[in-house]
Amino acid sequence: MTLSDSTIRTAKPRDKSYKLYDTDGLFLVVATSGSKLWRMKYHFNHQEKVLSFGPYPMMSLREARERRDAAKKLLYDKIDPAAEKKRREVAAAIAAGNTFGKVAREFLEKLELEGIASATKVRNDRCLKQLDKELGSRPMGEVEPVEVLAILKKFERRGVYETAKRLRAFIARVYRYAIITGRARYNPAADLADGLVKVKKKHLAAIIDPAVLGDLLRSIETFNKYMVTTLALRLTPHLFVRPGELRHMEWTEIDWEAKVWRIPEEKMKMRREHVVPLSRQALAILEEAKAIASHSKYVFPSIRTGLRPISENTINVALRRLGYSGDEMTAHGFRSTASTLLNESGKWSPDAIERSLAHKGQDKVRAIYHRGAHWDERVRMAQWWSDYLDGLRDGNTVSLKIFA
Repeated sequence: MTLSDSTIRTAKPRDKSYKLYDTDGLFLVVATSGSKLWRMKYHFNHQEKVLSFGPYPMMSLREARERRDAAKKLLYDKIDPAAEKKRREVAAAIAAGNTFGKVAREFLEKLELEGIASATKVRNDRCLKQLDKELGSRPMGEVEPVEVLAILKKFERRGVYETAKRLRAFIARVYRYAIITGRARYNPAADLADGLVKVKKKHLAAIIDPAVLGDLLRSIETFNKYMVTTLALRLTPHLFVRPGELRHMEWTEIDWEAKVWRIPEEKMKMRREHVVPLSRQALAILEEAKAIASHSKYVFPSIRTGLRPISENTINVALRRLGYSGDEMTAHGFRSTASTLLNESGKWSPDAIERSLAHKGQDKVRAIYHRGAHWDERVRMAQWWSDYLDGLRDGNTVSLKIFA
């Protein structure tokens, strides 16, 4: 005799638990508490076993029969339904543990052990933070391309197209790592590039007109906010290193006697130590900084704590306060300014300029050779450049080619 919904609904608890049988081994246990639980009795390898399905009415009679029929199919294929249920539970638990957030953090820890630059670490951490709310708790194997695209489109609707592009690349890298380590079978972000808006890359704004540069240098001299910021802003044009390298400058990296700043490879984008010759002007600014920031390991510590350097936007914010928009000048733009004007001067070899900018040459053997071959030239060029900047600041508009 088969069960009906009315029979199940009206079944009352008794002094002892009892069973209501359906067909093909399916039955309902009515507990003394009144709860009703679906079970299925079956035989596998000559042993009687019981499989649990779930409570009624959360699982209806129809759903319980569907579960029974699925279990019977497994038995037909000589698979133990209870063992298969346990396997799926374990797989689900593993999948739940292999979330995007967990695997991404593991991947970032691996990169950190490999010695990525601090600026790269900051960017990666920011990417994970931006994705954590929507992807962090999602099992790696359940994320679909359409889900990733929907997340990226939210950033595009805010107009931050480069951010969307960077996040897609970050997700793709995490999934490549997950595939290699057996936590995912496919990469849902791999083919999404064509689904994102392609924006023509703009060069960072930079001043390359000597007269306009002179105006900027005079404006910098008038900047008198937080003294550490002021000194960092004054030093930036003289060294034309990347903004992240400047703000992470540490006192231990400065060799006062040799008049150089040695940036360790882990801080460099190209993963190679970079030695920066220091002009008289640069050393004088550093001496001023030492008088107010020697308590910190950083030459330019944050206004809030000496345990951190100034923020990545400090120099750009200072330029905005001086009246220069992001379309006119940026902290990174000082590198383009130096590169353009030094090349236009005709006084210095392109290799020496490229080495000063810490650009990586395509020919590794040639790059190693020129690293040492142009050192003396780079030292002379650093002093020439600072002298030239002082001349522009003081109103000297004489030609680059004859300036001495």
